[in-house]
Amino acid sequence: MLPRLAMKIYTRTGDAGETGLFGGPRVPKDHRRVEAYGAVDELNAALGVARALSPGPELDPLLRTLQERLFTLGAELSTPEGAKARSAVPPLTPAFARELEEAIDRFEAELPSLRQFILPGGAPLAAQLHFARAVCRRAERRVVALHREAPQDPLTLAFLNRLSDFLFVAARLANLRAGTQEIPWDPRPRA
Repeated sequence: MLPRLAMKIYTRTGDAGETGLFGGPRVPKDHRRVEAYGAVDELNAALGVARALSPGPELDPLLRTLQERLFTLGAELSTPEGAKARSAVPPLTPAFARELEEAIDRFEAELPSLRQFILPGGAPLAAQLHFARAVCRRAERRVVALHREAPQDPLTLAFLNRLSDFLFVAARLANLRAGTQEIPWDPRPRA
């Protein structure tokens, strides 16, 4: 068991709009790196809401694992290249994306084929998973923007891309299991 460290919640060091990177310099709170790990944190919170909706014994452990992996990803993103603290960050692995692909394949085997776009929503769990997917896409965009400025581990981008696919399929499965009909997008104008 890890020793408990006393952490003060407020430090007043961010009152002027700056924050410290893990093992690195202080940067503005709207810095690309802070935007990237902040969006990943939002995604983690969105998954926490999904878990609060009692996703069941199959999905809940997957979502918990994803929350742990998002903390790993956040640590990776908040640590600048060359920082001594980088050695304390757990590594990303190709297994992160591969396990998502395996879950997607399992879930899709239960789902009817998708022949058109569907509107996000449905049962509460499905709606939250669709919301988490949208947050995931935002996190992916923020990481891509950071990647242009400071190259990131390609596994980061692959994981986020696969995670949004997983969340879409998980939302569809949640609707199916809840007996909630998916609503297809109708592009025709309404009167």
